[in-house]
Amino acid sequence: MIKRELEEKIINRFGTGKAILLIGPRQVGKTTLFNKVLEGKEYLFLNGDDPTVRKLISNPNLEQLKNIIGNYKIVFIDEAQRIDNIGLTLKLITDQLKSVQLLVSGSSAFELNNQTQEPLTGRKWEYQLYPISWGEFENNVGYLKAEQQLELRIIYGMYPDVINNFGDEKEILKQLTDSYLYKDLLSYGGIRKPEILEKLLRALAFQIGNEVSYNELAQLLGIDKKTVSNYIDLLCQAYVIFKLPSFSKNLRNEIKTNQKIYFYDTGVRNMIIGDLNPLEVRQDKGNLWENFLIAERLKYNAYNGSLSKGYFWRTVQQQEIDYVEEEAGEITGFEIKWNPKSKVKIPKTFVETYNTEVKVITNENFREFLN
Repeated sequence: MIKRELEEKIINRFGTGKAILLIGPRQVGKTTLFNKVLEGKEYLFLNGDDPTVRKLISNPNLEQLKNIIGNYKIVFIDEAQRIDNIGLTLKLITDQLKSVQLLVSGSSAFELNNQTQEPLTGRKWEYQLYPISWGEFENNVGYLKAEQQLELRIIYGMYPDVINNFGDEKEILKQLTDSYLYKDLLSYGGIRKPEILEKLLRALAFQIGNEVSYNELAQLLGIDKKTVSNYIDLLCQAYVIFKLPSFSKNLRNEIKTNQKIYFYDTGVRNMIIGDLNPLEVRQDKGNLWENFLIAERLKYNAYNGSLSKGYFWRTVQQQEIDYVEEEAGEITGFEIKWNPKSKVKIPKTFVETYNTEVKVITNENFREFLN
């Protein structure tokens, strides 16, 4: 089993009087991580997929909760987004049963975030779990094996099941994209036209690394711009894609409102467009590498408690920096190239305006970007 970065953080939160929430997409190992943290401990396991559990803890009063929990000091509620009014139930346990440590996992942000934001204000530690990060992967298999598998990981992605089932990646990715992409979205997102969602995902998958125009997507799909915007927001909430906004502070000719969209997992992205060809024959190698690294940087920052925000930078004259990070007023630029021998032209305007440097990240030095 691959040791997860969040394991120690979660263990250190035990006994602090707050619920521990673990949120993220399906199949990234949330249940496995909680089970690992709880090894050797006695706890009550409540599975939100179980109809009896849902019925019991959807609208309980305090006495019912006391009866259900009994003498257990740890309660693990899995698939919590399936349980109605879960936020209020969690609040009741946290406020009234102070000796109970609550662990809660949810497979998508939809219901869980909506239902737990208000009731659990100040009563929770919330963590996001993503597909395996490069650091977790390398710590597990070692530097050499990780290096040997770099191209495979860019093609097939970083989902635990995909990594652990060498040779069966295609089948697992297919199941993953068929079930997890649509199951949560269709269950909770109120999406009435799954076929539009699939077309939108394909369109976005072909556009990674490029600026996305909602107007163009609306025309392409024959729907209005507001629907495009809603669907993209839902895909972000379901941890399928994330947005990278444009960076603009000082220059009049900076692009101010555009955004790029990347996939949390490049394997999922490649499966959506039906292209799992090796890197050397791909036209989209540069964009794919860019997506892979920016998603890995996002995981790295999240697990390390970084407050930095990510952007891309471009001017009307097409000067561009692939990735820009701002933390506590410090601005750093990164140009991402697969080939270390690629020629890189760094815009002087950016360097001078923001009094910073631009680092070039390639397949030879990418570890320093993820450490």
